[in-house]
Amino acid sequence: MADINHVVLVGRLVRDAQLKYTNSGLAICEFSVAINNRRKQGDDWVDEPNFFDVTLFGRQGEAIQRYLTQGKQVGVDGQLRQDRWQTPEGQNRSKVVVIANNVMLLGGGGSGGGAPAGSSGGGARSGNFGGGQEQSGGRSGGGDDGFGGDDFPDNIPF
Repeated sequence: MADINHVVLVGRLVRDAQLKYTNSGLAICEFSVAINNRRKQGDDWVDEPNFFDVTLFGRQGEAIQRYLTQGKQVGVDGQLRQDRWQTPEGQNRSKVVVIANNVMLLGGGGSGGGAPAGSSGGGARSGNFGGGQEQSGGRSGGGDDGFGGDDFPDNIPF
C-alpha cells in the first residue's frame, strides 16, 4: 500500500497572513492556525490549543492573503512537510509545516467582512469558487448598477 500524506484542518488564524516572494517571483503566503483540542480533566472540560504553520504557494496565496486576518476561521486541505536544519552551534532542528493545496474562508471572527466564501488552492484546481463552469449571461436591465455592467453573474456561490 502506498504512503498517504494528507491533512485537513479547521481552526482560527493566530495572526494576519504574511505574503512574500522568492527571487524568481513565486508568491509564498504564510500563516498560523490555532486548533483547540477539548479534553476532560476531572469534572471540567479543558481546551488545549495546538498551533500549525501553513504555507500556500502561488497565485492562490496572493489572492486570498488579504482576507486571512487574525481570528478568521479557515479550513485547510494539504500535506505535511518536515523542514530540517542545523543551528550555528551544530544542533539538528526540525519543524513540521502544512503545505496547503486548498484554503477556505469559513466565516466568523476577526474584523471586517464581505470576504469571499472560499478560494481554490494549488495544482489544476479552477479559480471558480463554485467548482463548475462559469455562468454566461449577466444581469438584466444593464445600466450602471455599481457591479461593472452586464458581466456580473446572477449566480453567486456565497
